[in-house]
Amino acid sequence: MSSLRTLVAPLLCTVLGACGGGSGATPTAVAPGTPGPGPAGRVTLHLAGDSTMGEGLPDRRPETGWGEELQPLFREDRLLVRNYARRGRSSRTFLSEGFWADLIANVKDGDHVIIQFGHNDGSIDEEQTPPAEYRSNFTRFVSEVRARRAFPILATPIVVRRFNADGTLQDTHGAYPDIVREVARSESAPLLDMQAISAAAVTEYGPEGSKELFQHLEPGQHPNYPGGLADNIHLSPTGALVLAQRAAKGLRDLNSPLAAYLR
Repeated sequence: MSSLRTLVAPLLCTVLGACGGGSGATPTAVAPGTPGPGPAGRVTLHLAGDSTMGEGLPDRRPETGWGEELQPLFREDRLLVRNYARRGRSSRTFLSEGFWADLIANVKDGDHVIIQFGHNDGSIDEEQTPPAEYRSNFTRFVSEVRARRAFPILATPIVVRRFNADGTLQDTHGAYPDIVREVARSESAPLLDMQAISAAAVTEYGPEGSKELFQHLEPGQHPNYPGGLADNIHLSPTGALVLAQRAAKGLRDLNSPLAAYLR
């Protein structure tokens, strides 16, 4: 059992359609806005994941993925961030809809790839990925990144803002984060434990203050949500920045080569 499970009360994944839910999208090899290859002479950090990492859609703003806030933390003359993360995707549909193929085709020698899935893999809809397949997908991600002479970093999914009566966080992801940890160990891949990192941040902000980190809007506060919103899965701009900054610290703590490119 991971150390995080001593922090949060166990709960099987009950979040339906997390991080965008079922996409209902027609499989496609290329999506609008898909990043291209990074410039020659600069290292590229590629991001694979769901909406908690990816760029927010215009009609979902101010929703912001923590991956959106990474580029300002790095020296752009030395490293470029390419965000391939897509709303509503699980590890399975990120593969089946061609997003992984787009990413891996642009990975060059010396690049880095952070891979974070788990919210939608545990959903009870078309995005669902059985645990054995989820493990296989992460093993495949590591293998294919290394085949490009690049460096994979596996990330656990961030927490959902859901508190128990005693103020501790509930665990909404079931077995999925531990599968990522196990694959990281078995494949000797670095682990960026975003579940633990985000749990620490949400717990620090507390049951009330942590609303600031997520999509909590009053009626009339934003034109996309005239009636207001209480979304405990997707991050606010503040939440995305907080987690990006803590992820950067996590990379330093890992002694990752990426730390050399941080500002």
